[in-house]
Formats: sequence, structure tokens, C-alpha cells
Amino acid sequence: MDPSESTTNNHTLNSTGGGYPWEVSDKARLCRFLCFGSEGDMYTAREEGRVSLENAGALLSLLQEGRGSEVVEEIKRFTQDGRAVRLGPSLFALALCSQHSELKTRQAAFKALKEVCRDPAHLFSFIQYKKELKEGMKCGIWGRALRKAVSDWYNDQDAMSLAAAVTKCKQREGWSHQDLLRLSHAKPTRDAIALISKYVTKGWKEVQGAYADKENSEEVVRVLSYLEVVEKVKHSCDETEVVNLIEEHKLEREQLLTDHLKSKQVWRALLKEMPLHSVLKILGKMTSNKMLEPGSSETQIICDRLQSESALKKARIHPLSILLASENYKRGQGYQGKTRWEPDSCILKAMDSAFYKSFMNVEPVGKRVLVAVDVSTSLNSVVPGSAVSTAVAAAAVTMIFNRTEADTHVLAFSEGAVVPCSVSARMTIAEATAELVKIPSRSTDCTLPITWATDNGKSVDVFIILTNNPLWTLAASPVESLRKHRQASGANSKLVMCGLTSIGHAIADTEDRGLLSICGFDLGALSVIHNLAQDLI
Repeated sequence: MDPSESTTNNHTLNSTGGGYPWEVSDKARLCRFLCFGSEGDMYTAREEGRVSLENAGALLSLLQEGRGSEVVEEIKRFTQDGRAVRLGPSLFALALCSQHSELKTRQAAFKALKEVCRDPAHLFSFIQYKKELKEGMKCGIWGRALRKAVSDWYNDQDAMSLAAAVTKCKQREGWSHQDLLRLSHAKPTRDAIALISKYVTKGWKEVQGAYADKENSEEVVRVLSYLEVVEKVKHSCDETEVVNLIEEHKLEREQLLTDHLKSKQVWRALLKEMPLHSVLKILGKMTSNKMLEPGSSETQIICDRLQSESALKKARIHPLSILLASENYKRGQGYQGKTRWEPDSCILKAMDSAFYKSFMNVEPVGKRVLVAVDVSTSLNSVVPGSAVSTAVAAAAVTMIFNRTEADTHVLAFSEGAVVPCSVSARMTIAEATAELVKIPSRSTDCTLPITWATDNGKSVDVFIILTNNPLWTLAASPVESLRKHRQASGANSKLVMCGLTSIGHAIADTEDRGLLSICGFDLGALSVIHNLAQDLI
């Protein structure tokens, strides 16, 4: 955020520090909206509600002020730099900009389309948001500008990447590639794109007839061969042939038939190249249907990949992703209760190893951090929507900051005092959890960690307070304590209040941009903390 937006004259905190709270500007609200779909000071984990105009007051205000180009630049930044917890709000905002009355804003939005919508699923969502925004306005959405932008999206793709994309993601949100190519009146600018367009709109037989006797370019020949493989696998009942095609052409699960996925040999071939994120999601299901059995080669493939530093680095797997998947796998059943499995000890060991190795993927915030765990109540409940206990979640957060930030303090606090807590960067997740749960329970006072830092002359940039209590039940608000710490330390201190079991209530109704509440916990919560620490929201 631009520090010039805040001045001491209107009692806001400027870039040199001080005790006044920050003003929550429209720009800040926009950035929160792009990050997690709400302009308020509360992030709710795993909440995937449909975005609407009701959530976008600041976005509308900025557009009315003629700052549409600025909005589009923020949308690009949040999507390209991986700042957005969810992509839906950015796609919604871009759709809104593309329909704004100001020509300059519309042009900027359509120009940004191919940068923001990196795959077909994004493009389909963008088009659907445009349709929803136009409903009730009694006018179409397929004007010249949208037709050109969609046509350019297809024409600017690498031909082989597009061939893979249209065969893996054929339709979403009620739209298909056939719809988009027809409605945009797309005119392919390269022979290979024309071939893919014909394949999507007319089918493989038409393509075969049209290109059989032609002298084709090298690029067209490559795309033709790839599409032939995709068609071949769709009609093959030969297990060996399917396996060979997967291994030779790196085909993915979405390009196969349901019957193919009943074969262990097919799964073994898929697992060699399957993205690790996808592997983590289906471990339980694959163990349940006996695709993964103790001592099998398929199980060994997965264990080797999970423990490969190069594979973890390439996939940029975050340790919290592995922890959440591991605790779910350990649980032995899906959330609906229908799928059950016996967790494999080798897979659990591999996931434990992967958890520690993946710390190399955590991007440090480069700030002075204090993580404080409220141990006034028992930490044996479960974080909503996960299989992770609040004790393990709290231990994981302390470890993530302890291991990746140069200046981190970890405190535990209970009734009336900060209590001794020897969680260190050298501990395992089990040791850190045990350290937190051994402290006796009493009542909660979330001002204690901030007061401790102030009294001990510790300047803190980001306070992260983790509590098992619902946020709205806390009697003492830490807002005043934060203000005093800012005054005493001269730091632009921020505070994240995280109610690990909360489901949607913030701790305080405040207009201080340095305060944020988190209800529940997931990987997105860490992104929100990172963005707040870096003045991005």
C-alpha cells in the first residue's frame, strides 16, 4: 500500500511509526477483496462463497473515481504474484472492470485478460461473472471488445499447451471451448491454432479429413500427433497400450476414461508425473480402493516422490499443505464418512519427512514476529473443516515462523501471565505440540503477549495470537495494547487474531488497517498473514 495514503493529520499511522491506527482506505479494502473475497477485517478459512457486488463497495467506489486502470494493475499483481488466496474475487473484479462505462478501464481489463486468466477454468469463470453482472441489464455480453479479447486469448497460447488444456478442461461454469470459439467469432492466426479450433468445434473426424492429405508445418504435425494420442486413449481398452501412451505423452487423469482408472498399472503410470498437490488429495481414496497397498511399487513411487527435495521444490509444496493432508490421511476416513482406509505406515513416514523438507518453500516475511499461543483452554479440539487438532495447528504455525524468520519470539499465555514455553526451531511437530498442551488451562487475556513485548522493550512488527476460544467471547480487546506498543516501540505493529475454532466473528469492529481476524485455519490464512505483514492488504 502506498504510504502516502496515510497522514498524521487525519490521525492515521504514517510510514515513520506512531501510535495512531491506520486508515482503512478504499485501496486497502480492494486489496483485501482481491486477496480473500471480503473488504472487512476478517478472513474465514475454507469459505468459498460466490462473489457478488455486495462484497465490492470499495471496488465500485474506485471505479466511480476514475481509478479503473489502477484497479486492473492491482488485479494483475494479486494473481501473478500468488497473493490471492482465492482467484474468484480477482476474476469477478476483472469482469466488472471490463463492463465499466469508462473506455480506458474496459480497455485495460481486456488487455489484462490473458495475464489474469492463465488456464481455461479461469477464462470460463471470467465469462460466467460477466454473464451474471449483465443479467437484468437487458443487453448481451459478446460485444466487439470481448470477442477480440477471447479470440486473442486462444491465438496467444502455445499450440501444444493449448492442445493439452482443451483436452483436460473441456468445460466449466456452464461454458465450453466450443461456446467461446463460436461466440467470439475467433479467427485463428496460426495453422496450429486453426487445427485446435477445428478439433474443438467440429471433432476429430473432421480434422482427420481436413489434414490427411495436406503438407503440414512441423508445429501442426506435432499437435495432430498429440490429438491423435488423446483420441486413441479414449477408445482403447488395452491396458498396456494405455500405460504406454500415458508414459510416452505425459497424459493426465482428466484425459482418461473412468474404466482406465480401475487399473493399478494405469495409476502407476499416472503417479510418475501427477502433480504432488493432486497426489496429496487422493491418498486416502487410493488406499481405500487398494491402488496403494503396503509394500507395493505404487506405494514406493509415492513415498519416493514425497521425500524428493527436487519434487517438493518444483511443486512449491508448503509444509502446512503436507500437514493437513497427513492428518487427514492418518484419520482413515473421508469427511462424508463413506470412504475408509487403513493408513499405510510408509506413506505416513514419507509425509512426515516431506513436512520438514518443505520448509525450504516458505517465503520469509522478513519482519520481527511474535507468535503467542493461548493455552488458557485445552487445545484438544479440531480446527473446523480439517482433521487437525488446534494443538497441532498452533504448533505448526510456531514452527513455520520459528524456522523461516530470523527474528521470532514464541510465547504461551494463560490467566494473568505469559507462561514458560520452550518451543524451538529444532523441535519436531510432535515435540512442539507436546510442549503446548502440557501447560495448565485458565482464562484468556489476549492483551498479555503485546504487553509483554512492550514491557520487555521488544519491537514487534507482527503479533500473531492463536486461541482456541471463539473470538467474540474474549473480554479484553488487544486494540489499546497494540496502540501503546506502537507508541513505545515506534514500530508499525500489526496484529492478527486467529480463533482456531471460530466460524465467523471478529474480535473488534475497528478501522485500523493493522488489525485482522482469522476464523479457523488453513493454508490461505498464512497467505493472509504474509500479505498483511508486507503491507499488501
